[in-house]
Amino acid sequence: MSEGSGSPRIDTALLVLSGKGGVGKSTVSVQLALALAQAGHRVGLLDIDLCGPSVPRMLGLEGQRVHQCPEGWVPVHLRLPGASSDGAELLVMSIGFLLEGRDDPVIWRGPKKTSMVGQFVRDVHWQRLDYLVVDTPPGTTDEHLAVLEALPVGSACRRRGAVAVTTPQIVAVGDVRRELDFCAKTGLAVLGIVENMSGFACPHCAGCSNPFSSGGGRELARAKALPFLGCLPIDPSLAACLDEGQAAGAKALSSPAQLLAQEVATRLREQLDGEAAAGRDQA
Repeated sequence: MSEGSGSPRIDTALLVLSGKGGVGKSTVSVQLALALAQAGHRVGLLDIDLCGPSVPRMLGLEGQRVHQCPEGWVPVHLRLPGASSDGAELLVMSIGFLLEGRDDPVIWRGPKKTSMVGQFVRDVHWQRLDYLVVDTPPGTTDEHLAVLEALPVGSACRRRGAVAVTTPQIVAVGDVRRELDFCAKTGLAVLGIVENMSGFACPHCAGCSNPFSSGGGRELARAKALPFLGCLPIDPSLAACLDEGQAAGAKALSSPAQLLAQEVATRLREQLDGEAAAGRDQA
């Protein structure tokens, strides 16, 4: 990433979206951010689910507080074991760091939520980021529009795009179709689709079974002519780590689901690199 004074401080902004709740979008956001950081990138993870922030708990960061510096808010830094670069780290920002307790509700009208999302993007001292992963709330809300307005291509970030998350069931896939239409109407490129909760990773063997339906995400990607980034299974070992705030621990990072998340991150990076190369050739 160029360090010139006129260049954007964020190389790639990735909005993790879904048309409904309950598909594990926050889990996928955490997995994707960790996988990119493990690969040696400097990654920011921004939790804009203001009414249900779960990222601090998953990463064991509850009780952390953000501080002010002359450049703005200082995000919470998290260094990862086993990263491919000594300098690899994850920088995290969430409304959860501003609340007194886990159960404190956020009862805000739309304008205040919009203002807070803008502050999270503009007033956080991210420094230079290779990737900013944005965990968004369900649906198409004020928060989505606010983050798009705060991340204009060319000034705030070099490029931006969406990663759509679905589960295999037909009902979930239908909701994600509406999210894809939202992306089309707002000019947000969809970089690919992830099928979450796709199969069950047995904790006693290396097998992965399909107690529910499968293939809905792949079929949606085919129908919409979008890249399919991969499947992530229900993984009890990772789920336990998330509940215990150990998503960045060695056990979670070596879990079957996280290893597959690394493959998803690799496909996403290769796709972005290919698009960048094509753009240079056209130029």
